[in-house]
Amino acid sequence: MCGRYAASRGAEDLARLFEVEKWELEEALAPDWNVAPTKQVYAVLDRPLKGSGEPRPVRQLRPLKWGLVPGWAKTPDMGVKMINARAETVHEKPAYRRPFVARRCLLPADGYFEWVTAEGELKLEQEGRRKRPRKQPYFISPAPRDGSEEPPVMAMAGLYEFWRDKTLPDDHPQAWWATCTVLTTAAETTPLANADELSEGGPGSLADIHPRMPLMLTPDRWDAWLDPSRTDAEQLRALLAPPPGGLMRAHPVSTDVSNVRNNGPHLVKELPAPEEETLF
Repeated sequence: MCGRYAASRGAEDLARLFEVEKWELEEALAPDWNVAPTKQVYAVLDRPLKGSGEPRPVRQLRPLKWGLVPGWAKTPDMGVKMINARAETVHEKPAYRRPFVARRCLLPADGYFEWVTAEGELKLEQEGRRKRPRKQPYFISPAPRDGSEEPPVMAMAGLYEFWRDKTLPDDHPQAWWATCTVLTTAAETTPLANADELSEGGPGSLADIHPRMPLMLTPDRWDAWLDPSRTDAEQLRALLAPPPGGLMRAHPVSTDVSNVRNNGPHLVKELPAPEEETLF
């Protein structure tokens, strides 16, 4: 699953990393360390420029609303629930099968957040002494590459779609919605890149944190995934193989991230130990 992530890189940085040809300064988004559904997020996509008369796909950096609204939807309300699409079934689900073969994108991130229920909290819940157990958030991100001072970008596989609000005139700025979803896959069971550094009893793999994870595409798959000329569903499904294991690290972070109103780089700062361990 991916229900919250961090995206602090600016447009110029992302344009360089993804070899973007077109992005609008007026569409620039502020750094966001607590990206939640329905927010505007950056997406990288290959698409002909509207009104240019040039059919050649152009790599663009565009803001999209997180939560895909199918083109056939009567209202945009369902977008709140369409933040993730399962890679295993994306080709056959009515909401996703059309954008899967026609409108694919990359969603850049620093990393994403997942929450783990500590054993002590789970025991209290099972004993009926706590209805809503406190959960420890972890920040999961690509491990640094050898010899590189720049933190690697996490390119999550995504889909995007356009929805027309028929209650508004054609020239209204909100007549068209551009929305997106994150593809997820089964979480890795291989050891985390920093498994030896985590406190005793902490997660050893992504599967120990959550059974699902965003599907991260390595740079060698970016061009093929974005290429709009690729429309064969079976060939596209081959691109959805999980990345090699051991590329990700995880560390506990402040429970401040659990409140969507909180923001700032402190939300991804590593804690020496999970906060839950100080509660008992």
